[in-house]
Amino acid sequence: MSTGAARRTRERLVVVGGDAAGMSAASQARRLKGPDELEIVAFERGHFSSFSACGIPYWVGGDVTERDALIARTPEEHRARDIDLRMRTEVTEIDLAGGRVRARDVDSGAQSWTSYDKLVIGTGARPIRPELPGIDAPGVHGVQTLDDGQALLDTLARTRGRRAVVVGAGYIGVEMAEALINRGYEVTVVNRGREPMSTLDPDMGRMVHEAMEGLGITMVDDAEVTEVLTGDDGRVRAVATRDAEFPADVVVLGIGVRPETRLAEAAGLPIGAHGGLLTDLAMRVRGHENIWAGGDCVEVLDLVSGQERHIPLGTHANKHGQVVGTNVGGGYATFPGVVGTAVSKVCDLEIARTGLREKDARRAGLRFVTATIESTSRAGYYPDASPMTVKMLAERRTGRLLGVQIVGREGAGKRVDIAAVALTAGMTVEQMTALDLGYAPPFSPVWDPVLVAARKSAREVERQR
Repeated sequence: MSTGAARRTRERLVVVGGDAAGMSAASQARRLKGPDELEIVAFERGHFSSFSACGIPYWVGGDVTERDALIARTPEEHRARDIDLRMRTEVTEIDLAGGRVRARDVDSGAQSWTSYDKLVIGTGARPIRPELPGIDAPGVHGVQTLDDGQALLDTLARTRGRRAVVVGAGYIGVEMAEALINRGYEVTVVNRGREPMSTLDPDMGRMVHEAMEGLGITMVDDAEVTEVLTGDDGRVRAVATRDAEFPADVVVLGIGVRPETRLAEAAGLPIGAHGGLLTDLAMRVRGHENIWAGGDCVEVLDLVSGQERHIPLGTHANKHGQVVGTNVGGGYATFPGVVGTAVSKVCDLEIARTGLREKDARRAGLRFVTATIESTSRAGYYPDASPMTVKMLAERRTGRLLGVQIVGREGAGKRVDIAAVALTAGMTVEQMTALDLGYAPPFSPVWDPVLVAARKSAREVERQR
């Protein structure tokens, strides 16, 4: 009776997941409703809340010296704002009919039920860990949370050998390979794709391949790991493919992630083709009035292709949390979708993409043209001007911009934001040529490389009409 009485005087919001989406939602809801109106209980199974997973490779590599620099807000700071954040507590069941969740204390094993009026699911994503012999051996690490990063650093500190194998060459794989090089390891990257960075087209990925080899990384492409081999002590000693073995004192999995939706799926919530929760524009789980979801556990609308996609990025997670918290707190907000913008680096090589790759456009049934140009980051006569390659995709009939990929040195990566805005606005490549961008010799050639690519794309569209 006491719980029911409490719920009649104020609502209870339960948040599952204590990182970007979940705690952004909790914080925004708290801004809009005080403790007398809304009780907020949040559960996090790890040791840390509101941290930057994107910063983990730079912490492992030594660019960021302190782990706590990656923490945006501690559990104590959340609690000071009247958010009951319960750390080391994992939600194991959602009872939709009863409006409650079951949680287990990770350390003691004690379990209890907590009722909710409104529920937010921010369970994130989990590293892909293929079912291979030896995959769970000591010395094999996935890297998704600060706990994972700390476990890897602990292994590096204990390991005498200096040989590392990174499995996979996506964002995490590439960044972790560089981090391990910075730590003084001999690094081999085993990648089943034709080139690293499958978020790029292979012709652009080739430049990343060359940059990684320039760092001293051994690249093994078109190869799939079949087994993790262990020594007499049970620890990892090598990674095997069908054709070779690669000695390893530590293995890092950079294969990618999957939405962590096992809890939601078990409760009967709607799951999309890519394994993520399905929500409406308000980030409300479809078919459930009082349940919201955000972050790496959801699928989002691709504004270019019009299809649902799973794009696990911290930028999206924080925006989702703001939208969810606003709606939970009685306001109104929507998340219209994404264009798939991302940026990374290998040493001083900057890598950026937004919109569709060639295979994405084909999958969406779009006919397109491509244009690739070579330019420089500054006026060619200005000191330290560095080369840059820009590839652009445009719809063949309409000239609508479909995607941009950029690989270059200093000043290249963030130029992708020009294309991201153009994609969001639905601009054609012809319209882009008239964009009034800032110019001075220290910052750009008189024709910015993105505009040069747009001009070439516009000519190609006209030629093929």
